[in-house]
Amino acid sequence: MNICIYGAASENILKIYISEGEKLGFELSKRGHNLVFGGGNCGLMGAVARGALSEGKAEIIGIVPSFFTDKGKRVDGILFKEISKLIETETMSERKMLLNEQSDAVVITPGGIGTYDEMFEMLTLKSLGRHKKPMALLNTNGYFEGLLGVLHKGIEDGFIASDVINHLFISDDVTEILDYIEQNVF
Repeated sequence: MNICIYGAASENILKIYISEGEKLGFELSKRGHNLVFGGGNCGLMGAVARGALSEGKAEIIGIVPSFFTDKGKRVDGILFKEISKLIETETMSERKMLLNEQSDAVVITPGGIGTYDEMFEMLTLKSLGRHKKPMALLNTNGYFEGLLGVLHKGIEDGFIASDVINHLFISDDVTEILDYIEQNVF
C-alpha cells in the first residue's frame, strides 16, 4: 500500500517530533508499505523517509515542484537523496493532486501551513465524497489539540458538518495509526 505522509519541513522542531517521524517511517516500511511524500530532506519529511529507508523495504516516492530541483537533478540539502522515484510537478497544486492520486491512505504529522493546507484539502475532498482513503492525525506531543478545538468549535457553531471530525483517526501512537489504516483501506 502507498501511504502519503504530510509533515513539517522545518528542522527547528523538538526532537520528539523527529523520533516519532522516524518511528512512523520504520514501521510503515516494516509492514511492507511504500512512502509517498513531498520529497524533502528536512524536518518530519526527512525523518519519515530516513525511518522508511532504515528498514529498507519501502519504495520512497517523492513528489516535488520543479522549483525544488535543478533541471531534474536532486538539490543537496532540500531533497531526500535516496528517493526511489522522483516525480516533478510544475506547481504546488499539481503536487497535492499527485500526492493524492499516488496514495491509498494519508497520515498527517505535525507541520506548518503547508501541512495544514494539504490536510484540509484532503479532509474537504473526503467530506465531499471525492475519496474514501483512511486519514489519520499523528498527534505527537499533543500538537493538534488546538486545531481539534477549532474544528469542534466550528461543529458546535454550525460552520462544519458534525461528521467531518469522524473522517480523521487521531492518535499519538504510530502502531495504532498504521493498524487503523490497514483495517480501513477500501
